[in-house]
Amino acid sequence: MRRRQFIKGIFGVAAAWPSKLHAQQTQLPVIGFVNSSAARTQVLAAAAYRRGLEEVGFAEGRNVLIESRWADGNPERLPELISELLKRKVAIIMAGGPPAAHAAKKATSTVPIVFTTSDDPVKAGLVSSINRPSGNLTGVHIFQ
Repeated sequence: MRRRQFIKGIFGVAAAWPSKLHAQQTQLPVIGFVNSSAARTQVLAAAAYRRGLEEVGFAEGRNVLIESRWADGNPERLPELISELLKRKVAIIMAGGPPAAHAAKKATSTVPIVFTTSDDPVKAGLVSSINRPSGNLTGVHIFQ
């Protein structure tokens, strides 16, 4: 009797194991992308962003998900869009441009934020210094 129960138990665990593994695999980390522009004006930049992620091993749908939010030229929408991303439990926020970076900084002090800007990020109040940004923000300063 014990032997049958043991064998049933082993088969039960073995049968359930693949479904549990599959459930774990579908919980991919989510990158939240937010920009104050309209998506249609940033098609090339968005494609380059995805290519760059792939070059360092992050393929959308395979090992990461990307949730994009576009303010369509209306920066007043950014807090709402970032709130949506935070509710989605994003692992990181990619803020395209100073308006998005400022809105993200105001919205969270715990989720890492990566930003791009052509403005001086120290003078803009995004980071405390270039070499030691501190806080949860870091970024790329595009010199013009």
